[in-house]
Amino acid sequence: MAQVDLRVGDVPGNVSRVIDCAIRARDELNADLIIFPELTLTGYPPEDLLLRPALHDMVAEGLERLCTEVRGIHLLVGHPEQTRQGHYNSASLICDGRIVACCRKHHLPNYSVFDERRYFVPGDGFCVMEVAGVHIGVTICEDIWAPEPARAAVDAGAQLLVNLNASPFHTGKSNERESVVAERVGETGCPVVYVNLVGGQDELVFDGESFVLDRHSATVVRAPACEEGLYPVDFEKGAEGIEVLPGKISTRIEDVAGIYQVLVLGVRDYIEKNGFRGAIIGLSGGIDSALTLAIAVDAIGADRVQAVMMPSRYTADISLEDARAQAEGLGVVYQ
Repeated sequence: MAQVDLRVGDVPGNVSRVIDCAIRARDELNADLIIFPELTLTGYPPEDLLLRPALHDMVAEGLERLCTEVRGIHLLVGHPEQTRQGHYNSASLICDGRIVACCRKHHLPNYSVFDERRYFVPGDGFCVMEVAGVHIGVTICEDIWAPEPARAAVDAGAQLLVNLNASPFHTGKSNERESVVAERVGETGCPVVYVNLVGGQDELVFDGESFVLDRHSATVVRAPACEEGLYPVDFEKGAEGIEVLPGKISTRIEDVAGIYQVLVLGVRDYIEKNGFRGAIIGLSGGIDSALTLAIAVDAIGADRVQAVMMPSRYTADISLEDARAQAEGLGVVYQ
């Protein structure tokens, strides 16, 4: 599972990340397959960039690079697919110089922060891909929240289900994801590999926490929150189906410390991806600006943060003292 932090619109850079990860997975982990998040090549959410023909040209060039530069391992990558019928949210299996198979997302979310029906048309048909003798049913993000795609894949011969995601964080979301996927396992009897994006993009933060459920709906692998990495999953064929060998299970984000971790990630990526040199934080001596300063320092380092006291006629001396003490304690330039 490649839990990676991608940049929206930076198709060449994202493709280079995919190539680096694939080579590492092949050479260091001896992997047969590496799975990336939803819309790997464009980053998520690409929004109105999808209306630009130049983006689709870059995606086509990126897929060609993957076919040319990576051999000896299967790659499952997400990307927009441009056709005469419209744009699809797709995933392609690439191996040894060619695209072996391609599947399209069926259920397009159009609520809350999602606006996919503006850009995509729903796919039809279900795709089962074979890797190392295992038949894999591929679904994309929202597809796993409905019963039909998983059932159809299993009816078509899938022994293992894979789900590519760009699922943003909110409190309790990790538990929601695993509960929904457990329902799909219960309905199909197939293990599920759930690969999620990590990183911040504007107002969204993707927490990662990719995971694997075995055919008994038990969590046997869970990647850490807010961290990039390659997380190996080992399988073996058993008499009753594909068995997932237990791996490392990281703790889910469920407490205040976890939420703080997400805030730090979101601020860091917002600053880095927008090319800002640093941050200036206005302090009042109150807890809200104090927390903001702490997050900024943890996100990008004290040397890139400047604190400015912004008192009013109502500011008490203790507020001035507290603000100065915090700035000095964090090693931040204070004015």
